[in-house]
Amino acid sequence: FTNVTYREGVVAQFFYVGAQITCWTFIIQLGTDILMAEGYTEQMAEMKSQQLNIIAMVLFCCSRFISTWLMKYIRPAKMLAVYALFAAVAIVVVIMNQGRLSLYSLVATSAFMSLMFPTIYALALGKVKGDIEIGSAGLIMAILGGSVLPPVQALIIDTGNVALSFVVPFICFVVVLIYGLRSLRFNKS
Repeated sequence: FTNVTYREGVVAQFFYVGAQITCWTFIIQLGTDILMAEGYTEQMAEMKSQQLNIIAMVLFCCSRFISTWLMKYIRPAKMLAVYALFAAVAIVVVIMNQGRLSLYSLVATSAFMSLMFPTIYALALGKVKGDIEIGSAGLIMAILGGSVLPPVQALIIDTGNVALSFVVPFICFVVVLIYGLRSLRFNKS
């Protein structure tokens, strides 16, 4: 825990996993709200939103391969910071509730999330010497963010504003962005 890069990596991992789960969990609520406002029935809006959720996950998988290839040429910490910035900007569009553009922006965040988990993991363990097993355990326990942050977002949704609830993943991506920027300074990755 005296290793700053590791300690901050655990925090970043907690917030990243929270962002991923909140984005994927509440895409259907956002899509249903937007599509019903366009005149779709609730059932049709939910079905189309579920299809967009599947597209988001396919985009995530494809982007993982592309991002891994790009890391041959771009420092992982730099890519992490840039992807977190793009994800935060996409979430700002969601919060501004721009109709379909919001929905497509939320789907696009999956491309930016694709490299975050393994990159945070590798950066955080990069300077951990003899305690890699314990360090790995701490990073894996950070997935707790996926169970802590969605209920926070759900509380905001209960106020009646689904788009505003995406302030939760926005904050998460800002934390990851800060970690990426700090890792650029502390790690020569």
